[in-house]
Amino acid sequence: MRYNKAAILKNVKNPRDTYTRGAPVDLARLETVIDARYLSLNEREQIHDLYRQGESMRAIGRTLGRSASTISRELVRNTATPVGYLPYAAHRLAASRRPRVRERKLASEGGLRSYVAQKLTTKWSPEQISHRLMKDFPDDHSMRASTETIYQAIYAQGSLALPRQLKTAMRQGRTIRKPRRDPAQRTSRFTQPLVPIAQRPPEAEDRTVPGDWEGDLIIGKMGRSAIGTMVERSSRAVSLIHLPHDHTAETVRDGLIDTVNKMPLGLRRSLTWDQGAEMSDHAAFRGATQMDVYFCDPGSPWQRGSNENTNGLLRQYFPKGTDLSQHSPEDLQRVAAELNERPRKSLDWDTPTERLHALLEDS
Repeated sequence: MRYNKAAILKNVKNPRDTYTRGAPVDLARLETVIDARYLSLNEREQIHDLYRQGESMRAIGRTLGRSASTISRELVRNTATPVGYLPYAAHRLAASRRPRVRERKLASEGGLRSYVAQKLTTKWSPEQISHRLMKDFPDDHSMRASTETIYQAIYAQGSLALPRQLKTAMRQGRTIRKPRRDPAQRTSRFTQPLVPIAQRPPEAEDRTVPGDWEGDLIIGKMGRSAIGTMVERSSRAVSLIHLPHDHTAETVRDGLIDTVNKMPLGLRRSLTWDQGAEMSDHAAFRGATQMDVYFCDPGSPWQRGSNENTNGLLRQYFPKGTDLSQHSPEDLQRVAAELNERPRKSLDWDTPTERLHALLEDS
């Protein structure tokens, strides 16, 4: 296809009719690169320079890594001054077209809004409503609303919102939307660098060598008491840490140090914990025990699966909603011994004590 410069310049008058020189455009929006598929200000400067040098559309496209038709459309649509194509004027004109104001799907009365409102009153979730619309109205494409569209309509402000009482009909009962943050942007609870679980040695992954532990807390009534739990990955042996008064970082650190230092040296290889604030003094623990500490990824309890399973078993002894500070160190030792003498399917019906002794003898 040939790109005729004369034809392009002939069509330039259309944008010029609607463009006002110096029209105010938000500077931040003007300079923001929304997506790589859109021309940037820097690319428009290159188009201006190369076009004035007499380069063809294809040559300019090759230089920018764009198609020739992209260059052609740019010159047709955004040449908005009497002196020809200017990059800043072209960029302002393109930026002014970005807002696409359109009515929200659920802002006006109609069958879709009525359906959504009725299902919300019967405590359906937005996701259930969105998927059910496709089943109930398979041929009516006007009866479609994504989960996010419904959420936005529920929590919108003013006349765009669904009736206020529908907000309280939501399962969480929130009247404003809870903000979500990217886990990678969370504020760290730790002042000292942590070592991620990805750096844990391979032998800890395949459970062939004893001495790699997983740890956590089980929390008592109203979060005021706790018991520390440790599970050895190879044998599933359990050790419980007495926390008499609270579960601050200092108390957990001291309890762990006291427990670990009573273990044989062969059982002090590593400890894997979640990113709870109670383990923020991990460097002091490591220095006192010479035991490496690794941390799970945020929101990934399955990375300490043995510990999670054991915590579930421990709730038979320490029910939720009870005061855990009433249990003495002797009580914890008795419970740990009982669990360690219980045969486990994952150990081919050996007990954790039997498996641990066998591993220690082999190593």
